[in-house]
Amino acid sequence: MNYIDLFAGCGGLSLGFYKAGIEGIFAVEKNKDAFSTLEYNLIDNSNHFKWPDWLEKKNWEIDNLIDEHRDNLLDLRGKVDIVAGGPPCQGFSLAGLRKTDDIRNQLMHSYIEFVSLVRPRILIFENVHGFTVAFKNKEDKRGIPFSEILISELKNMGYKVDHKVVTMSEYGVPQKRKRFILFATKEDINEKNFFLTLEEDKYGFLEKKNLKLPITVEEAIDDLRKVNGVGTSPDTKGFENGRYGIATSNFQKLMREGRRKGNMADSHRFAKHRADTLELFQKLMNISEKSMRITPSMNLVEGLKKRGVTPLKRDTICPTITSIPDDFIHYCEPRIMTVREHARIQSFPDAYKFKGPYTTGGERRKKDVPRYTQVANAIPPIFSEQVGLTIQKIV
Repeated sequence: MNYIDLFAGCGGLSLGFYKAGIEGIFAVEKNKDAFSTLEYNLIDNSNHFKWPDWLEKKNWEIDNLIDEHRDNLLDLRGKVDIVAGGPPCQGFSLAGLRKTDDIRNQLMHSYIEFVSLVRPRILIFENVHGFTVAFKNKEDKRGIPFSEILISELKNMGYKVDHKVVTMSEYGVPQKRKRFILFATKEDINEKNFFLTLEEDKYGFLEKKNLKLPITVEEAIDDLRKVNGVGTSPDTKGFENGRYGIATSNFQKLMREGRRKGNMADSHRFAKHRADTLELFQKLMNISEKSMRITPSMNLVEGLKKRGVTPLKRDTICPTITSIPDDFIHYCEPRIMTVREHARIQSFPDAYKFKGPYTTGGERRKKDVPRYTQVANAIPPIFSEQVGLTIQKIV
């Protein structure tokens, strides 16, 4: 089977489909840094995509691609098995401002137009849980959720649709990440078999990977602690990069498969914290034995200025990873987590290298997609691999 990855980001979905044995046609991602990560791992070093001659191999904005290559997309009808991916989720997130006119929300209509041109056999759509929650309109009345609009449009095109909010921690991802997943098909199959098969087959899949649920924070990143040793960062002057410790769980061993020899982990650069920040982090870590988000209004510690921070606990599942590095504190070291630790919690293998700057700030946060953001926005590869295997099984 083959597929096109829309709003591909740094390649989390594509990596899972690659491991599941599905061939990529091309990927659409507008941000240069996110595309450079996908290009390095899945084009230059894996030759995963059979990129068409008519499409320049670069970061594309979906509307520009549609405008410039409408005829080429029409020519793909009958040749594409799967179109996968979903538009940026920040505009739909319940943790954000949720403005109806957020330009990112309108990209769903670009997705629908792309599908109407290509008409693939199967669709996989992914977004945050907030995608199913209606926005309030100007009269302060509840509007129609974007999920209902999407489902209606797909049914008008002749697709049979099923959908579900999936908890990623139930599929081998060490994270309480909930996502709206939609499966649609024109095939003569029962569309409801997708989620039934996905659920039934996860046990055998995880057993083959030697994984047992739940996977805790400690099981995910314990071999990446700073105490294991540091060296000079290979990509950022003046910073330290962490060295590998002994792998203490099957998940760590799985994530380390296929990496190049050496004891330095990619994108495992430690932040430079001031002394007062280290002291604040230590106080936050000692407030509770349970994992909880701590806010200034709780008056539990002096000096906390950001709106909330969660000190992680070793024996718990990590909350949903965000693009803000200091939303979390490491479970046993007074510091924020590294990009590699975030990537582990998203189930990216260590062999997958990230490109571009580590962070950004100010107004640039609205446009830039540095490494932390690339990881946070991705579909966990270990989940998308199961999606790919399930699709091939039911069709």
